[in-house]
Amino acid sequence: MSIFGKLFGGGKGDKAPTTGEAIQKLRDTEEMLIKKQDFLEKKIQQEITIARQNGTKNKRGEAVALQALKRKKRYDKQLQQIDGTLSTIEMQREALESANTNTNVLQTMGEAAKALKAAHKHMNVDEVHDMMDDIAEQQDVAREIGEAISNPVAFGDDVDEDDLLAELEELEQEELDEKLLSTGEGVGELPEVPTAVPVQPARSKKKEEEDEDMAELAAWAS
Repeated sequence: MSIFGKLFGGGKGDKAPTTGEAIQKLRDTEEMLIKKQDFLEKKIQQEITIARQNGTKNKRGEAVALQALKRKKRYDKQLQQIDGTLSTIEMQREALESANTNTNVLQTMGEAAKALKAAHKHMNVDEVHDMMDDIAEQQDVAREIGEAISNPVAFGDDVDEDDLLAELEELEQEELDEKLLSTGEGVGELPEVPTAVPVQPARSKKKEEEDEDMAELAAWAS
C-alpha cells in the first residue's frame, strides 16, 4: 500500500473520506513535513559547524569532520525528499480544493434548478402567452375608456355646424362695419345730423310793439 493509501486509510472496504476531510489531512501532513524540514535544516547547519571546527588539523579532527559531512549529506537527501513530497501534497491539495469548490458550485446550481422547476411547476407557457394577450387587450380597453372620458360630451347638441359658421361670419362682418363707421372710411357717408336745435334769442317787449305798429300802418296804407 502506498504512503498516501496508509495516510488516508485507502484499504479495501474502508469508507472513503470526504473531500473536506482529505484536504484537512493534507494540510496536517504539510505542517508536519515543514516542521521536519526546519529540523533537518538546523541539523545540517550543526554538522557544517562541526566540520569547520575540526577540519584537517589532525587525524582525529579530520575523522570527526568527515563524519559530520556524511551526516549532512544524509540530511540533505532527506530534505530533498521532503521538498518533493511537499510539492506533490500541495498539488494534490489544490486539486482537491478545486474539486470541492466545483462540487459546492454544482450542488448550489442543482438546488437552484430544483427551486426554479418548483416555481414553474404550476406554470404553462401557453397560459402565460394567453395571460399576456389578455393584459394587452385590457390595456387597450383602458386606453379607449380614458379617451372617451376625456372627450367633451354635448348633451342635446343638434345644431348644424354650417349654421354656426354662417352666424360667425355675420358677427365678424358687423364688427368690421362698426370699425369702418367709427373711422369715417365708409362709402357714401351721409352728413352728420345735428342733434340740437339752435335756440333763438328772446325778443324784447319794445321790439314786439314796434312790429305791431308797423303791421297796422301797412294795413291802413293798403
